[in-house]
Amino acid sequence: MTDKIKSIIFILIGSFIFAFGINWFAIPNGLAEGGVAGITIITYYLFEWPPGLTNLIINGFLILIGYKFLDKLTLIYTILCIIFTSVFLHLTEEHGVSLEDTLLASIFAGFFIGLGLGLIFRGGGTSGGSAVIARLANQYLGWNISKTMLFIDLLVVGSAFFIIGGEKTMYTIISLYIGAKVVDYIIEGLNPRKAITIISKNSTEVAEQVNEKMNRGVTVFSAHGSYTKESKDVLYVIINKQELIRLKQIIHKIDQQAFVVVHDVRDVFGVGFTIPKPN
Repeated sequence: MTDKIKSIIFILIGSFIFAFGINWFAIPNGLAEGGVAGITIITYYLFEWPPGLTNLIINGFLILIGYKFLDKLTLIYTILCIIFTSVFLHLTEEHGVSLEDTLLASIFAGFFIGLGLGLIFRGGGTSGGSAVIARLANQYLGWNISKTMLFIDLLVVGSAFFIIGGEKTMYTIISLYIGAKVVDYIIEGLNPRKAITIISKNSTEVAEQVNEKMNRGVTVFSAHGSYTKESKDVLYVIINKQELIRLKQIIHKIDQQAFVVVHDVRDVFGVGFTIPKPN
């Protein structure tokens, strides 16, 4: 299966899950959403306009304005996403469930919307809407893209306050937070990595123990202290989050005075992680 087909499958599944979250949990329980999805929900509450049609019109208009700011492949994937999402919003309309517990509804809405968006992003597409506006604002006004997208989402949710009320708006914020976390998990993976920098007088022994007991490669940098001018080796190793305690035990056993810095890593790929080590 080619990468392009995989991307389209991700976008197709993601669009369905996204639409499912909107129509099955957000709308039936009086919740809102950020970006263009939030606008479609607001117009549905006010005028009962079909979310699928509204989504198609608004996003189509924004794509016509901002198409030149997206590379060709991203543009194609984004158009596919808009079409798929609009179709699925139409097919799943008025099939949702109204829950007595609004908190539960906000949790499930955030989960499914975030899962759908995460798969869309993994496929190389965007949901259109605020992403296109943010690129236009960056081009002509110099605004930061991520901050502009956040501002647009907050503006839409803030507008929804006057329609769904304060309590439902607060539940919407919970939904948005959960959705953002789910997107992060989908994009970054469910098993985050840690990058460890180790400065030890016994760096050779530490590296050997990490190689032997943890089966992890260690990169060695030559460095020297600014004050002491003393030359020393700095170790750098990438591990799974679960391996951090084991690594600390190894270091502490060899050198209790070692200087260790733990960094969060957004993504790792290559031999030993996404590519198996050669035998």
